Amino acid sequence: MSHILSTHKLSKSFYNPVPVQVLKDIDFAVAPGEFLTIMGKSGCGKSTLLYCLSTMDTDFEGEVFIDGVPVHLQSKDVLARLRNEKIGFVFQFHYLLPEFNCLQNVMIPGLRLKKYLPEEVEARAYHKLTLLGLKEAALQRASTLSGGQQQRVAIARALINEPLLILADEPTGNLDSRNGAMVFSLFQELAKQYHQTIVAVTHDNDMARISSRTIVMQDGMITNEDIHVEGKMST
Repeated sequence: MSHILSTHKLSKSFYNPVPVQVLKDIDFAVAPGEFLTIMGKSGCGKSTLLYCLSTMDTDFEGEVFIDGVPVHLQSKDVLARLRNEKIGFVFQFHYLLPEFNCLQNVMIPGLRLKKYLPEEVEARAYHKLTLLGLKEAALQRASTLSGGQQQRVAIARALINEPLLILADEPTGNLDSRNGAMVFSLFQELAKQYHQTIVAVTHDNDMARISSRTIVMQDGMITNEDIHVEGKMST
């Protein structure tokens, strides 16, 4: 089976001033259309892992492959292009530009990619907002929306370039339970109906429960992997 994302003996240390190893021989792979969650206590290395997977940090030992491309061997320019074209990002905070409307915020990565004409990017942005139930809010300033709506706009922005992979870092951490559940459902729908590959770091057991698979980390290592079947976990 081909994988969208895989790692081999991925290790990472910080020097402050002595070396502290935060990732230790991480090996896992993510299949197309899989919704993978990564869990673990604060400080276990899960956010550092996501940062390495994002290609924004290549100062590590071992190997990371995205769509067969060896990330660890690429130049900064190649990685910047790969990020914009093949990876969508969703964070705990939406990072929308408050002076722009929702449509303009969603269009930003598409315009930066320069793969489509501006009118095509606009049409694609409308489509993503419609998909996420926000068509009527397209021309509203992002700052006027609720927290849950803003996070849905951020998800639309992550989808604008039809990425192979969405990386999400605590995407429900700043939301109440109702809006958090809505984001869970959106990710689940994107994976099941649209075969979108998603890797999400989370503390939320509910989000992990509805994902395809959960990796549990402790002290920089993978300690457990659970396969989820119809909402239940089997180890």
